[in-house]
Amino acid sequence: MNGLDPDVLSRIRTLELRARRAIEGILTGGHRSKQHGFAVEFAQHREYVPGDDIRHIDWKVYGRKERFYLKQYELETNLVCWLLVDASDSMRYGSGELTKHDVAATAAAALGFLVNQQTDSVGFGVFDSAIRQFIKPSGQATQIREILRILAEGPSSEKSDIGAVMHEAAERFNRRGVVAVFSDLFDDPATLLEGLKHLKYLRHEVVVFHVLDGAEIEFPFRQSTLFHGLEQFPDLLTDPLGVRESYLQEFNAFRTEVQTACRLHQMDYVELRTDRDLGLTLAEYLTGRNRRS
Repeated sequence: MNGLDPDVLSRIRTLELRARRAIEGILTGGHRSKQHGFAVEFAQHREYVPGDDIRHIDWKVYGRKERFYLKQYELETNLVCWLLVDASDSMRYGSGELTKHDVAATAAAALGFLVNQQTDSVGFGVFDSAIRQFIKPSGQATQIREILRILAEGPSSEKSDIGAVMHEAAERFNRRGVVAVFSDLFDDPATLLEGLKHLKYLRHEVVVFHVLDGAEIEFPFRQSTLFHGLEQFPDLLTDPLGVRESYLQEFNAFRTEVQTACRLHQMDYVELRTDRDLGLTLAEYLTGRNRRS
């Protein structure tokens, strides 16, 4: 990394610092639980042997057989976590200190660090209308450094095609695992869902991290405002008060449709806001996930 531009090195260090702060928030928000993994898919039982963690004993089986058996999970020992980060033009937006891409990159890096610390493998891709950079899964510590380097490059000026990207990912991800998607999901919901369902069909576990800016959610604008178009849309000068009600109606309908589809097809949905504590949000999700498992 010695040959990198100083500005790039600075962005990498900043991203790494934010990711590590998010991890601290995860540990604090999750009451420093040692379990923050993704292994949730039940595979089989095996008989208890002294020294095993009694938290994994299946008490229902004990009630039938009066012998101790542990639950084992199919992804427990050889997890692959695929991180897919949206780097399209719309991810540049941020009404506060952080852009949507900043939050997506930080969250992906933080989860990458956690998975790597569990000695599991991390695969990675950034996309706009297609997957632009791709790294095969690895459990090496150097994997995270390379991911940080790519994330620090920031978003492109291209528009997104998330549904097509999910189909491409389904074809390229040759090891089944957890697919974590970080995106504002600004695409046709039906097309987006078909791509996500392709991943589910191949028995990947899908986690959708919906990255949104607070201003997109609340539309706080009051005075005549020039909205800069992203993803090849033109700039628009308008009276926000005149369009606020219809905007919020459309936006909330879109968000509800995505949430409902994720629940229906057993995909985790997590909303990440640029104006909320990222570590706490991730901690709440991972703690709830561990309880469910």
